Amino acid sequence: MNVFILNTGRCGSYTFHEACSHIKNFTSGHESRSTILGPNRLDYPENHIESDNRLSWLLGRLDKKYGDNAYYVHLLRNEKDLVYSFHRRTDLGIMYAYWHGMFLRETVPPTNEVVPDYIETVNTNIELFLRDKTHKMVFQMDNAVEDFKKFWEWIGAEGDLEKALSEWEIKYNATPSWM
Repeated sequence: MNVFILNTGRCGSYTFHEACSHIKNFTSGHESRSTILGPNRLDYPENHIESDNRLSWLLGRLDKKYGDNAYYVHLLRNEKDLVYSFHRRTDLGIMYAYWHGMFLRETVPPTNEVVPDYIETVNTNIELFLRDKTHKMVFQMDNAVEDFKKFWEWIGAEGDLEKALSEWEIKYNATPSWM
């Protein structure tokens, strides 16, 4: 069984991956195939947990390949913190691609409009994708420890749950204060 952690980015997806690294009956990756173009992009090994915000751009292909045969987690972070993190990174990564690529803008993005639009677009796409899926879970970062315990049981994880839960105390991939 494969598990996909669908998200906007900047919401704890790397921490989720680190927590999953303590699961012995699954492998875990964070953006592990994000540089691959073409039909092999979604060739994840069996019993693998993948956390990659770019999957939200590939939902049609994900549905075609895995459909209802995978487990899906919609990872959500409180919008105020998510907006803050993206506001500080509008000239980088996915936010840069959204503004300059999707909207063909050359100017500096008005972050108070672009960031919430991106978040709404991605989360709506994920919600629509999940509407007919049997195996789905909403995971709230504000309730990460309790939700991870539920996730662990839901997928039948084996390993060191206590070590996995301790990962939620570490701020991985946090936005640097100088940004």
